[in-house]
Amino acid sequence: MADSGIPATTAVLLAAGAGTRLGRGPKALLPYRGRTLVEVLADVLLDGGCREVVIVLGAAADSVRAGTDLSRHTVVENPRWAGGMGSSFRQGLSSARAGDHVLVALVDQPGLTPETVTRLLTAHRPGRVTAAAYQDEAGQLRRGHPLLLDSSLRAEAAESAAGDAGARYFLQAHPELIDLVDCTNPSGGNQSGGEDIDTPDQLHLLG
Repeated sequence: MADSGIPATTAVLLAAGAGTRLGRGPKALLPYRGRTLVEVLADVLLDGGCREVVIVLGAAADSVRAGTDLSRHTVVENPRWAGGMGSSFRQGLSSARAGDHVLVALVDQPGLTPETVTRLLTAHRPGRVTAAAYQDEAGQLRRGHPLLLDSSLRAEAAESAAGDAGARYFLQAHPELIDLVDCTNPSGGNQSGGEDIDTPDQLHLLG
């Protein structure tokens, strides 16, 4: 890792939700590229330069384990997943390798590519938060995911997580620490690459 110029980083893939609004069970099990969304995105994070991936499961965790091959990665379960993303965020950070920076990604972002992951890792500066950003229709950059937390910020970010908020409260308290990196997909047409899947009308993002 040191020779590549990429900082030692553990990826945390948040995949604990039940996908209630989507109505198709856990998003982790959505079919994608001949596999499942959680399998593809976990490998994307590894291929982009993270040295390991921690996957946080919750809803229907037994079904997700049975329906996937996640043997390349570390899988943990959040028994409090129904209380919101905050508890999964905390568990993911606590399960990441000690001393590593942490790249937090969401399982419902099918446009994530290894190139985006690498771009964030190489852009990171010590003591900072490096966030993927995507251009909206007006050409303005909007912060999205993944989000790279410096190792020195992990404890405070985890402590601030509550309810449905992962890093949100921490980021609101420390806007001066955030570096935005434009990760807009240049060939994505009307899709920036940062879209997530929340409702049935967004299933087209799976291709």
